[in-house]
Amino acid sequence: QVQLVESGGGLVQAGGSLRLSCAASGRSFSRYVMAWFRQAPGKEREFVAAMSWVGGSTSYADSVKGRFTISRDNDKNTVYLQMSSLKPEDTAVYYCAADSDNYLPHQDPYEYDYWGQGTQVSVSS
Repeated sequence: QVQLVESGGGLVQAGGSLRLSCAASGRSFSRYVMAWFRQAPGKEREFVAAMSWVGGSTSYADSVKGRFTISRDNDKNTVYLQMSSLKPEDTAVYYCAADSDNYLPHQDPYEYDYWGQGTQVSVSS
């Protein structure tokens, strides 16, 4: 059974920072693409960032480039999302996802096989 567990969400003021973590268990994720998506109330789920597990290739949504950084710790089977200069429009539930079939980071949510339960990030103005 594959499990992804997010943590690190919370309430922060605009301009602040948060670091989300996603701990993966159940299988080796050495060849999985890992990604973060988010969903705000009344909106569709949108891509935030993705990273190949091997090689470190990354991809970011334009809205977060320069503010968010995705990284991973292979020894801990954990992927992180460092979020800086947060804006109220970053408020959403953030989901971690894993893709077992592809090698390069991408934005297609339908290609991701496994999802976490989500963690709430709220940014006040």
